[in-house]
Amino acid sequence: MHVIETYFECGGFDHRFIQGGTSVYLWQLSSALTRLGQRVSIVTPAHGRLDDLRRLHDVETLDHVDEYELPIPLEPRTWGERFPARVDVPLRTTAHLLRLGGVDLYFLSNELLDQLPDRFYPAYETKGRDLVFFKPLAYQVAAVRFIRHRFAGERAIVHAHEPYYHYLMPAAFAADPTKHVVSTVQSNMPIGKSLWRPEVERLLEFLDVPPGAVPGADEPAADRSAHVVAMSQYQQLTHLHYEYPRDHVRIYDLVAEHADLVDFLSPGQRDFYTDFADTPFAQLFTLLPVAETVRRNAHKQFVGGCAVGDNWVRGELPAVDRSAVLAELGLDPALPTFFHNARYAVNHKGQVELIRAVDRVLTDGTAANFVLRCLSDAGIPDPLFHEVVAKHPGRVHLQWWRVDDDQLVRYATSADFCLFPSKFEMDTFLIAQGEAMATGAVPIATAQLGMAHFGHVADPVDGPDAATATGFAVNRSFYEDDPLLVDALADRIRRAVRLWHQRPEEYERLSRNAVDRAREFTWDRAARAHLAAFEPLWAGHEPVLTTERLLRHGWFDLLPDDAWTDRSVADAALRLGDADAYRRCAPLTAAALTELFERAWERADFGRCARCVDLAADDHPELARRLGARLAGRCTVSDGRISYRLAHAERVELVVPDLAAPERGRPTVVRLEPDGEGFGGPVPAGAGELHLLLTLRSGRATWDRVPAGGAVPR
Repeated sequence: MHVIETYFECGGFDHRFIQGGTSVYLWQLSSALTRLGQRVSIVTPAHGRLDDLRRLHDVETLDHVDEYELPIPLEPRTWGERFPARVDVPLRTTAHLLRLGGVDLYFLSNELLDQLPDRFYPAYETKGRDLVFFKPLAYQVAAVRFIRHRFAGERAIVHAHEPYYHYLMPAAFAADPTKHVVSTVQSNMPIGKSLWRPEVERLLEFLDVPPGAVPGADEPAADRSAHVVAMSQYQQLTHLHYEYPRDHVRIYDLVAEHADLVDFLSPGQRDFYTDFADTPFAQLFTLLPVAETVRRNAHKQFVGGCAVGDNWVRGELPAVDRSAVLAELGLDPALPTFFHNARYAVNHKGQVELIRAVDRVLTDGTAANFVLRCLSDAGIPDPLFHEVVAKHPGRVHLQWWRVDDDQLVRYATSADFCLFPSKFEMDTFLIAQGEAMATGAVPIATAQLGMAHFGHVADPVDGPDAATATGFAVNRSFYEDDPLLVDALADRIRRAVRLWHQRPEEYERLSRNAVDRAREFTWDRAARAHLAAFEPLWAGHEPVLTTERLLRHGWFDLLPDDAWTDRSVADAALRLGDADAYRRCAPLTAAALTELFERAWERADFGRCARCVDLAADDHPELARRLGARLAGRCTVSDGRISYRLAHAERVELVVPDLAAPERGRPTVVRLEPDGEGFGGPVPAGAGELHLLLTLRSGRATWDRVPAGGAVPR
């Protein structure tokens, strides 16, 4: 096969041309595919660095010259009166070839692509102010035109990365029988992220795509009920969803509807991006048109995977003098050591909660070292980080500057544990965690689905998965400056210190497991996983959505008729507390209804609880009365106060939407306080229906609603 990899940057072959992790991913995957006997080309911008490339590598200038005017309609709300309704940017694109390690790298150069040679990516602040904002758009058009010219009539798989940087490509190649487009979802940006429809339509027209390729034009108006508005406005705090005007089109729709396959970096990332289960966004997501786009195209999804660098997982890492490394950092080599390594991104990486937890355990008398790397060329502006370092001399070493891989290996190898409390499900694979684990550092990390492949579990010592566990999990977090995450991190750090001192044999088992698990994630493995998806596509086979995938997401309505006799369907219905699905498989006995109710209750899925009560009413009236009373008793409103009783809730928030600005307003969030029996607090004056966001001990977040007056229906 010929695989054409394409992304906005690919400097992974030389650290001097790297701006982001996807660049490294692209090069490593391309090299591995080449080692497995495939022909690989890479198409990427030169970013104004041709002179540097020529100085360091053997670069050939091709005879490709493509001159055109790029038409860009400008959204008036964003670009205002300072810009015309449309700009036509004259461009002259040239191409330059570097052959390296069996891979052909094609660097495209023109007036827009050569801007920003130091950072490559336009700052978001350029939107509405500077046409350099459209540099990624210029890359898409230039890449499509180059591939059409250079590889005309030649069969190939166009493997494009990150939808925001290739949303035109699937539609552009849809009518070309020689090109198969595979889209990789590289990061978990909001699935509803959208673009101005006239801009997309004009650019696809410019690329000779027939009319009608832009989906969603006839979608119904969004539901604006108070509960939906409350859920939607709250997402601004979770970074999972934002509202867009009706004259916009979703990027994911453009990709999913036209691509042949949609690729993900881990099984958990694919699952998260499919239904957002157990997050504050999940219930709202099911009401949005994009949910149907996902279901309609779920058969295209596959997991190509990602990997840890070969220098970390192949062969033996260099010997490290742990005592010397820690002493250089001013730390005590006799103490257990914890390591964090990520860019400085306090919400994404959970670093505020991390530094608060470190402060708490050290203040409480826990003796341990912490090496905290929060990479930022501008330093760390939050004074809290520096205050904690000053408060605990000889216990915390804070870094924000760049170091090479050799130094990172020294730090990671000198650590006993690694800390990765990432939040908002933004990490899709987290190579840095795999690197630390490869040196034997036992992870303490969030139970994000995108990181689940690393094998850390809630109870790695005495739990059911202890034999294969690699470390400790803390619940996912979708909350800024989350006190529950601070509590969980502090608890796991204390447990880890006790384990290190009191049960060294158990610590060693976890450390060995961590190394073994990290070493599984090689680039050759990722390349083979991609080929396992590419080869059927190349052979003309349509992918099929398995029953297992349907059941995992609770899509019972998509099951074929002959699947309902399988016990796995009843088991899935029981797991979700779905009585309607269960009764298609097995009798609704009193015991079954009770079990279904309990499963739904554990999930705080009160709609399914109520359905169990309704189905019990005719044949099991006493059971219906008892379960109905329990359901109704979960919430009462009296004398201007709300009382909420759910034993397995860890946090209950009252969300009051701004109904005067349903699309762009911000809600008022009132955290109910624990009161010994549950949670309670005052009801805001004038409140009607109450909208409650629950965080359960399991980490699941879900919504409840209480009608005006507080009478919860059975």
